[in-house]
Amino acid sequence: MKNTYLRFLSLMHAMDPASGALSSVDEVAKQLLNTIALRHADNKPLTVTEAMTMGAIASPATLHRKIDDLREAGLIEQVFEGKNRRTKYLVPTPAADKYFANLGQVMTEAAALHPSK
Repeated sequence: MKNTYLRFLSLMHAMDPASGALSSVDEVAKQLLNTIALRHADNKPLTVTEAMTMGAIASPATLHRKIDDLREAGLIEQVFEGKNRRTKYLVPTPAADKYFANLGQVMTEAAALHPSK
């Protein structure tokens, strides 16, 4: 298992520079992107207000900057649901979907190179 994970990390780092949009965001922004994508996949999109309270990731001011960074990189967008124009939801874009698909491929390759015993 250790070798599989280390191979995954190696492949992931090799993939990152080629990901274009990801080259402009740091690890805190990636962690926020992961959370946004998970919530979206569970059909419980994260609101901007909820994101700002995620103290385990960063301070509210830092989170606000990271939301802007992810939006400017084209990885998330802010959308409204229905007629409620006050609540903004954070959702991944097709560029983020491509990033996660690439990560899935990297995981598959890492597992294939080091099958579990």
